Amino acid sequence: MKVCWLFAGALALPSAIFAAPPLDVPAAKAKIDASLARTYPDLEGLYKDLHGHPELAFAETRTAALLAARMRKLGFTVTEKVGKTGVVALYKNGDGPTVLVRVEMDGLPVEEKTGLPWASKAQQPGSDGKMTPVDQACGHDIHMAWWIGTAEALLAMKDQWHGTLMFIAQPAEEIGGGAKAMLADGLFTRFPKPDYGFAAHVFPSEAGTVLVKQGAMTSASDTVKITFKGLGAHGSMPDKSIDPIVEAAQFVTDVQTVISRRKDPQKFGVVTVGSFHAGTVANIIPDHADLQLTVRSYEPAVRTLLIDGITGTANAVAAMAGAPAPDISRTSGGETVVNDNALAASTAEVLRAALGARVSFVPESGPGWTASEDYSAFVSAGMPKSVYFSIGGVDAATIAKWKAEGKPMPVNHSPFFAPVAEPSIKAGVTTLTLAVLSVAGK
Repeated sequence: MKVCWLFAGALALPSAIFAAPPLDVPAAKAKIDASLARTYPDLEGLYKDLHGHPELAFAETRTAALLAARMRKLGFTVTEKVGKTGVVALYKNGDGPTVLVRVEMDGLPVEEKTGLPWASKAQQPGSDGKMTPVDQACGHDIHMAWWIGTAEALLAMKDQWHGTLMFIAQPAEEIGGGAKAMLADGLFTRFPKPDYGFAAHVFPSEAGTVLVKQGAMTSASDTVKITFKGLGAHGSMPDKSIDPIVEAAQFVTDVQTVISRRKDPQKFGVVTVGSFHAGTVANIIPDHADLQLTVRSYEPAVRTLLIDGITGTANAVAAMAGAPAPDISRTSGGETVVNDNALAASTAEVLRAALGARVSFVPESGPGWTASEDYSAFVSAGMPKSVYFSIGGVDAATIAKWKAEGKPMPVNHSPFFAPVAEPSIKAGVTTLTLAVLSVAGK
């Protein structure tokens, strides 16, 4: 899962396209490096602590308290429990723009298998109330470390910028509800509405590389739950039943024709059945089968086509089996994250001046990331001048090893996903600090 695979349109930046960076980038980079020389050992310790103590969505109480305490110590004005467990930290440094920097806190209900010395052994109640292992399998622990490091670097450079920093630690990104919860709790009314926003995510590409994209960065997401209804019977008497497992299995196959035969092949769209539960024992035909699907798309028209196709296919399969109509529900997990084209271009130029060829640029027409992010809720709520970055987190030797063995490299949400800390955290701090300076620099 390399950058060239995720973003096939990544380009080297043609410098003639963009105006000169609006700040002294080499000098700023030197100060960021000096800050990291002082703070990095502590940031790595923070990352390991957070990695070993992950918490699920809306249960990030320890994590939120830890981040809030860190930001207060730096001199930020901190408000906790915004949108249940969210944190808002403000730092005013004269007149100027309000710049939001966002991080996510929640882990995933996954049993970690990385073998790291600081691997998670945590467990929490899951959505079903049962205890489940928890793992920072998406990289949010790395994100929180670079979030704190960015705040430290900017405060060490107070003479280089003006305005208000708005650092937010968001809960429940993994279930797509945290951003909306913070907004509903007055994020943009109780606190300043940001003029600019930045966020970043670690990806399984070469550590220390940065990708900046114009336009659509991530996909829109929807979760669809379907219960196929049937008539239970003895396993030896299928003619006395209406078998919901057969209905559901037929649906799993047929629904993919929505992708292969109804969707424009040049437009992105994915329908994945991630959960299929039915029955209890071998010799009983059950009376229902429960499916959960994730649906991803970039364009609203494609999104509508997929949802309508799923609904139509499910109803048709049930009708063909002589079964009652299935129960179908849909939950929106977030819209497409759309980067501001002009801000993406100008920020990319600043980053390229600091990091050289480690920065890649994807124009608006290029492909985005197929996963989804509820950071889009902040953009939709009135923060259009925003950029969401991709930062590599796997060292080159590891990439070469997996390639040589002919195996797919572990990606985000895999129990084996383990970004390498130092280059990832340092690249995140450098990227986000320079991004803020590019819009708030003196």
